[in-house]
Amino acid sequence: MLPRAAWLLFAGTFISKFGSFVLVFMAVYVTREGHSAAQAGIALSAYGIGALISQPVGGYLADRAGRRNTIALSMFGSAAAMLGLSQAQSLTVIILLAGLAGFTSELYRPAAGALLADLTPAGQRVPAFAMNRLAVNAGFAAGPAVGGFLAERSFFLLFVGDALTSAVFGLMALFALPRGQPKKQEGEEGNWLRVMLADRGYLLFLLATIAGAVVLVQVFTTFAMEVSTRLSSAAYGSLISLNGLLIVFFELPIVSITQRLPPRPVMAVGLLLLGAGFGMTGIAGTFAVLALAVVVWTLGEISFMPVAGAYVADVAPAHLRGRYQGAWGFSFGVALVLGPALGAAVYSVSPPALWTGCLAMGMLAAALVLGGPKSGAPAS
Repeated sequence: MLPRAAWLLFAGTFISKFGSFVLVFMAVYVTREGHSAAQAGIALSAYGIGALISQPVGGYLADRAGRRNTIALSMFGSAAAMLGLSQAQSLTVIILLAGLAGFTSELYRPAAGALLADLTPAGQRVPAFAMNRLAVNAGFAAGPAVGGFLAERSFFLLFVGDALTSAVFGLMALFALPRGQPKKQEGEEGNWLRVMLADRGYLLFLLATIAGAVVLVQVFTTFAMEVSTRLSSAAYGSLISLNGLLIVFFELPIVSITQRLPPRPVMAVGLLLLGAGFGMTGIAGTFAVLALAVVVWTLGEISFMPVAGAYVADVAPAHLRGRYQGAWGFSFGVALVLGPALGAAVYSVSPPALWTGCLAMGMLAAALVLGGPKSGAPAS
């Protein structure tokens, strides 16, 4: 049974992600302000850069200032950035505020992961991180429809709605969540980077995450182009919906099994399935086979992600949980920056080479995870 504070954290995460309207409609807003599609892309890139930087900073703050305070700072900062963005008109100001919005909106993630690790014992962490993923996915799935309704009436309402949901989570953090910061021991702050760099198993895990995430982000780029060209945009939308439905209905039942198994083999199998699913795209000639490919890589995603979140919590020293979570989040950011460009470059030369490369990357990621030290005891 998860503690009450964990459920409050899930609720706050859902509310925040439900209200992430601006990210979804950022490109539409920028172009309606009279700027070009290319300039809208620059604003979105600024948001991504801000989100990337936020992960190590958020992890550091989570360990120094406390989990609760970092979450509150993130949410109130995000609310302020969204309100400022609603009044921005010049492209320079829009880009700067978009970067600030990305930074503040995602700053909470390492603190939330560290707090979840603080609140749950090792045996309950896999379902806890699965529930947190469910809160994120459910919020993102439900929110855009409301965002579209608001945007039709006023883009200002869109920004206000985003700011309000962030502020609600910030207030929940301040008044309902525990501080969640362990007591520091003498000398801890001076050697934290050395401790992390000496953790060979964790560094290999981060490299595996980057390799796997580079494959996963193809779903929004080259996979979209492949399916839309071969079949239709409607077919692509149906396949993405299939991915979401599989996560909603099967992640928790699968987690009930994977939480009892050794983490590194489970993560390796997940990464292999991820690579194999995208590798199948190159030989999928029909919608049915493409749907099977989506099932395979979604099972990989389901197998890897909750176990990986719990693994980070288990191996991190208690006083470095925020920074370990931040480094993991940063690895996803690196993949999000590299993956689309790298995938598109290979795809433009040879689509079969890309899908074969996805299979190879999944195999490489699995080998990296399994290459860590045999000892998997949680850190104290």
